[in-house]
Amino acid sequence: MSLLESHHDSKLDQSISADNPVTVSDASTSINELKAMVEKFVADRDWHKYHTPKNIAISVVLEASELLEHFQWSPPASEEIDAAKHKEISEELCDVMAYLLSLANILNIDVASSMTKKMQKNCQKYPTHDYNGSWRKPEPLR
Repeated sequence: MSLLESHHDSKLDQSISADNPVTVSDASTSINELKAMVEKFVADRDWHKYHTPKNIAISVVLEASELLEHFQWSPPASEEIDAAKHKEISEELCDVMAYLLSLANILNIDVASSMTKKMQKNCQKYPTHDYNGSWRKPEPLR
């Protein structure tokens, strides 16, 4: 069963296009639903042949660079980001996230499980009592 078939009842399963906007929120949308949305977008365009791990990883970095451009030569204070700039930043962030979700699809990575394990590892590497308010580089784990 494909990722899309396993989410046939999903609110994101409908056709998403400029003519058919779907309203969802972080609070009501699972990572699996987002992965399925990205998968459907790729499948609808027959782009799987181009979506190799290497190509997608390169695309993540390119899109992340476009996101970074919004902060180049300007103070990063959030109160200085107007509505138009906020929309542009949001779109670039989503481009990065779409490629990351696509990479997770290609490599069959369970994002929630992997993220939990990585955060547990980070908690070991950066214990609160040693790094609370400190930016110093940690010693390598042994």
